[in-house]
Amino acid sequence: MTLDATIVPLADAHIEGFRAAVDSVARERRYVAMLQAPPLEDCRAYVLDMRRRGFPQYVALCDERVAGWCDLSPVNRPVHAHCGTLGIGVIADYRGRGLGSRLLAATLERGRKIGLTRIELEVRAANLPAIALYERFGFVREGVKKNSVRIDGEYEDVIAMALLF
Repeated sequence: MTLDATIVPLADAHIEGFRAAVDSVARERRYVAMLQAPPLEDCRAYVLDMRRRGFPQYVALCDERVAGWCDLSPVNRPVHAHCGTLGIGVIADYRGRGLGSRLLAATLERGRKIGLTRIELEVRAANLPAIALYERFGFVREGVKKNSVRIDGEYEDVIAMALLF
């Protein structure tokens, strides 16, 4: 079942909700490369820097609540100026209802418009729904980073994926 949500660029009014969404997903310890969100001021600085540099940042709003996000961060080397690194997450209560697809579509479209030609990501090997989503959008597996993540003494492999425009 699809969800009634609006996908919009991340605005100043969404920063606290963005941080809360990141924190919610991070504390699940299964999907993103952090265990909790950075402090609010660090999140604000990140959002403002991304905006200043023209990189895409979108949020999904459900009843004015940030239910998910997607962004493309720059790869900070001149020889990689054509690349963006994908970040995406959806709060648990909103998963499986199309938000990830809608967020990803908006973000990739904006990435193309700003001239990116390669989008990279890393996803934990056990995150099969995310891998399936990325593959539906044309991402291909480029390799496996064995034991790349360690949480509570347990190791996980990470799959490197990319999309070329």
